[in-house]
Amino acid sequence: MKLKFSKMHGLGNDFVVIDGVRQTVHLTAERLRQLGNRHTGVGFDQLLLVEAPQAAENDFRYRIFNNDGSEVEQCGNGARCFVKFVTEQKLTNKRAIRVETAKGVIVPMLDDNGLITVDMGVPRFAPLEIPFLAEGDAISHPLQAGEHSVDVSVVSMGNPHAVQVVDNVDTAPVAEQGPLIERHSRFPERVNAGFMQIVGRGEIRLRVYERGAGETLACGTGACAAVVAGIRRGLLDKVVRVHTRGGDLTIAWGGPGLPVKMTGPAVTVFNGEIDV
Repeated sequence: MKLKFSKMHGLGNDFVVIDGVRQTVHLTAERLRQLGNRHTGVGFDQLLLVEAPQAAENDFRYRIFNNDGSEVEQCGNGARCFVKFVTEQKLTNKRAIRVETAKGVIVPMLDDNGLITVDMGVPRFAPLEIPFLAEGDAISHPLQAGEHSVDVSVVSMGNPHAVQVVDNVDTAPVAEQGPLIERHSRFPERVNAGFMQIVGRGEIRLRVYERGAGETLACGTGACAAVVAGIRRGLLDKVVRVHTRGGDLTIAWGGPGLPVKMTGPAVTVFNGEIDV
């Protein structure tokens, strides 16, 4: 069977996006790994599958798969690409779209300037909601990563994040500590490891070692988690420019109980068709 897809990216975090509304899609973990291979497949950090909603009040459902075949709950850069995809494919003419994810409904919006703003929901800090093995919520937690003890802020943005502050992201031990933190025994479902450099109260630099994908050029939920962590630590203001290796995002958070808003671009690279 031939399967139509779009190759897209949000700040270099790249995706294969598939319309599961107008075509039947069955993807095994093995097939996902084959498609995700950059040498013998299409190649992607994540694959996004667009489906019809399960509840009538919503517009779509979408599922997110890493290139190792695992399914994850949330993806900020993917949410922006999702909006561009359903708009370009004429699946909707709405500006604000209600989308079901594995961790609840998000409401991304296509702005007049072509950027996309996503309501990423309210961040969670309780260990059971992340999940994270700890006695209770704290601004930061000590974590052993190999021979080093690091101080991480633990946040759920619908998926789990452990954010540490570093002096310089260019020299941060992302390749060494990232895999150790991702698979640390205190994170039963693994975790995204963020490395945040504070530039000023309204500006950070960020690298993220993503669960199931390795380091990516940008991570939308990671940017949200880093800003939330920085605000809780008293290091950042309510609106922050986040510089990733793939480009910039604007993240806004008003404080406890309020949702995080993420604004940034999404780009379609090409449309294609592949035998599955």
